[in-house]
Amino acid sequence: MKPMNEEHLAVLRRHMVEMIAIHADLASEELGKATLDERVMASMRRVPRHLFVPAAVAPYAYQDMPLPIGFNKTVSQPFIVALMTDLLALQPHEAVLEIGTGLGYQTAIPAEVAGQVWSVEIIEEFATHAEALLQSLGFSNVAIRVGDGSRGWPEHAPYDKVLVSVAAERPPPALLNQLKPGGRFVLPLFSEEAQFLTIINKDAAGQVEARKLIPVRFSRLETV
Repeated sequence: MKPMNEEHLAVLRRHMVEMIAIHADLASEELGKATLDERVMASMRRVPRHLFVPAAVAPYAYQDMPLPIGFNKTVSQPFIVALMTDLLALQPHEAVLEIGTGLGYQTAIPAEVAGQVWSVEIIEEFATHAEALLQSLGFSNVAIRVGDGSRGWPEHAPYDKVLVSVAAERPPPALLNQLKPGGRFVLPLFSEEAQFLTIINKDAAGQVEARKLIPVRFSRLETV
């Protein structure tokens, strides 16, 4: 069988985005809306997910499922990537702190919508690979460093939005401190029973309010 060309891949990406739209509609009661931001959906149609996963699983890149990327980690299913980006309510001028770069797919989606993404990854091999790949694809508004994500990236704080793609028992205090008043934080939080995708809004006085949305399954935040 001959390999797929860019036209084939574009069709598969469109189908993937159609599946995301169906998932969003089905979860509309929990999400409080039936559709996701069209800017995010357009990003999902553009970014080549097959380049952000190992070659062995690239044929499955446009199915709505998580895929293994090494070190017992996965890239999230496309619906969750789109949803988490949508929940940030990004604006073109905003700076985003991302924790958990992985191979860079989740990084690329907000980078298409926001002004700047600062991303922290604890696994050096992931960070090196993601940085090279994103640069090769023309993402000039992404910076990545290796480190303990629970400490954030204080040199570039404060951030308009914070996105954490690993699960924590509670929001790391350093990340809350690095979020601007009026900002938003999206992350999976876990208890003994389950993980829930959670939105945390920080008001002008610095007070925070959290809202749980849907059950999810993420790797847990690693600290050093």
